[in-house]
Parts: sequence; structure tokens; C-alpha cells
Amino acid sequence: MSLFDFDRAIVRAPGRSVTDGLRTGDHDGPSYDGVAAEHAAYVAALESAGLTVEILPPLEAFPDSMFVEDPALLFGQGAILLRPGAPSRIGEAELLRPTLKRHFPELIEIKDGFADGGDILVTADKVMIGLSDRTDIRGAQSVARGLGRLGIRAQLVETPSDVLHFKTACAMLDEETVAVTAELDSAEYFGDLRRLRIPEGEEAAANLLRLNDVVLIGAEFPRTRELVEALGLATMPLAVAEIGKIDAGLSCMSLRWKSAKEQ
Repeated sequence: MSLFDFDRAIVRAPGRSVTDGLRTGDHDGPSYDGVAAEHAAYVAALESAGLTVEILPPLEAFPDSMFVEDPALLFGQGAILLRPGAPSRIGEAELLRPTLKRHFPELIEIKDGFADGGDILVTADKVMIGLSDRTDIRGAQSVARGLGRLGIRAQLVETPSDVLHFKTACAMLDEETVAVTAELDSAEYFGDLRRLRIPEGEEAAANLLRLNDVVLIGAEFPRTRELVEALGLATMPLAVAEIGKIDAGLSCMSLRWKSAKEQ
């Protein structure tokens, strides 16, 4: 499967309720204007990378619904409708259904357990599904069966207990290299893949996002950016301070795929 070859994306505009989004720790939430500005810059970055972006309207009843990666998983050959593990997000997938049905002839629905897209990492030869507080074993196994219907191999792994989502702490940079925080810097997770260790203090940079030939990365993580550029990759820094207050990163805000007719 192609890891970084994308021409389409779906995003959802943030609602004003985003200020009440889920977050860990005792800190202030984001401002709506701050999130809206970061989201607009993100959409512009997707378009700059060559993607056609469909922007869905905000859902005020679901404060976290701008993070569209969690309720679905997309490939050129089909889509999987997931079941987010947070009770306040369980209705988001159903509201994505009409949009996904317009784009994908095959829509597989997970009906057993819970699974967040933030726990699902696509590599060159398989899809890794991290078990976490948001993705349980039944949900992960359901996702694995759905992937099997699409001809894709799955591997279940344990997400460290202090990591919210598996992809909070890792992201693919090329087909042989994965960016990781200290918690995931182990061959037990990634086998023969080359691991690029995120510098201490910049752990939130691990949720970076490569689109075609450019890597989107948080603007406040200069050391990580230097390491990525040392691999010969172009980077595009984006503000993530406000979305970071609700435990989100760059991959969370879009669903991306290569349309089948172009493959």
C-alpha cells in the first residue's frame, strides 16, 4: 500500500463547543478563535500539499468532532467506520456515514468493541492497532477483520499506559522510518523499521503528518524539525498550541486517501 500518496481529504470545521473538548491533566482549554485559526491553516496546508479538501460543517453536540480521524479509517479500496472509545464521541461515526458512502463503494462498519483511528498506524506492509483506553481488544479485533476484507494485514500492539493514543507517540516518515517518543523506541514495536527518536521535551511532535512529499510538523518543535529535514524531507511548520490543549495533533484533523481512479 502507498503510505503517503494522497489526493483527497475530509475535515470537519470546529464548533464553538470545541472549548469543551476532552483533555487530560489540569489545564485551561483552548480558545475557539485559536482552534479555528489553526484549523484553517491546516486546511491550507493540505491543499498546498496537493489534496482536494472537503470541509464538513461543525457539530456543536460533539466538541471533539473536528478530529475526524478517530471515527473512520480510509483506503483507496474502501473505508472502515470505527467506534470511538470516549462515550461523548460515540455518535460521531454515524454522522460521517453519508459522506463516506458518497466516496467509497465499500463501507465496513465496526459494531463490536471500541476503536479510535488515533490508535491505528499504517505502515508499508501492515496496519498496527494499538490497544489503549480508547481502543479495546474487541474493537481492535473487529478492525483487524475489516482490514482483512480489504486485503490488508493487521497487528495488535499494547499502547503504553501513559500514552493516550498509539499515534500520540509515533508517525511514519518514510516506508522504512518511524518517528517515536521514548515510550515506543523499541524493536518490540517496530521490528526492523528505522526509528527516529523525538527529542526530550518535544514529545508532542511525534504526531506529525507526511502528505506526499512534505511533512507537517508542529511549529514549536524545532529540534524535531531539524531531525526530519536531516533525512532529506521537506517540512511545513504549523501552529498546534491550541489543539494541543485538547490532546490532539496533526493527523487527528483529517481523513486522507488516494482516490481509486488515480491509483
